[in-house]
Amino acid sequence: MAVVWGILAQALHIALILAAAPLLTGLVRWLKARMMGRRGADPLQPARDLLKLLRKTPVLAENASAVSRAAPYVAAGAAVAAAALVPSFARGMVLAPLSDLILVAGLLALGRVAMALAGMDVGTPFGGLGAAREMSFAALAEPALVVAALTLAILAGTTNLDAIAAAFREGGLGLRVSLGLALVAMVAVAIAENARIPVDNPSTHLELTMVHEAMILEASGRHLALWEYAAMLRLALWLALLSAVFLPFGQAPAGAAPHVWVVGLAAWLLKMGALALALAAFESAIAKMRVFRVPEFLGAALLLGLLGAIYLFVSTGLT
Repeated sequence: MAVVWGILAQALHIALILAAAPLLTGLVRWLKARMMGRRGADPLQPARDLLKLLRKTPVLAENASAVSRAAPYVAAGAAVAAAALVPSFARGMVLAPLSDLILVAGLLALGRVAMALAGMDVGTPFGGLGAAREMSFAALAEPALVVAALTLAILAGTTNLDAIAAAFREGGLGLRVSLGLALVAMVAVAIAENARIPVDNPSTHLELTMVHEAMILEASGRHLALWEYAAMLRLALWLALLSAVFLPFGQAPAGAAPHVWVVGLAAWLLKMGALALALAAFESAIAKMRVFRVPEFLGAALLLGLLGAIYLFVSTGLT
């Protein structure tokens, strides 16, 4: 019976994360607008925009290759696959053995590569500039995520997200300095992954210093909807990842019956709402930085993650 509950929990998780992605993006935008004294759009507006774009036929440049046609589907598929692997309201879902942090990082990297190739495919200077900046930032963001995963793997004995969440929930790891450093590093990487670096403006295409949006300026119609939805899924994925690893309370245990999921669902929604509020507060309070300061921002995240791993090696006597 536990296998049946695992399959049902996985199906519910996928449906929940797919539906929550546009709502979370709209919620963050609405909260940010309210904090700035503006009324703000309805949190459901991103979902309406997606439906409108999905009804439109994409227009491609004359020199666009098959890369421009396939890249949106690759990026959206990678985001869906990664989001399906991150635990939410319950542990022990049917895909739990595959929910490896390194695999999730690889799927995110696949979506990043697809976006960069799409930006360079048509040959516009703006798209190539955005792709170059994206890859240069990824050279710092991905190692920062890997060293943070190393810290979690040393403590939990595995990189499996389900096992890491279980280890944190049991409280056997305690409070460690290395965990705090890993948390800061992962938050910085999450900000970079979701175009929330303070040189980006994730709500418009008009920011001259933008990075992510520059690569999809040629997209339209259904392709633009896929790019936008992939970005929304990445935001939901990272919020769910942070809540699963560092806030694992409320999760239903593996093999639990559906009536136990109610508490897990309520706890997950509460954690996601709190993280969305924190993100909106961060974006409202932080000042814009020059684009050449972004490597320093991500370099600091990499250094903190590395320090956390080294400190853990030394403190546990693994050296």
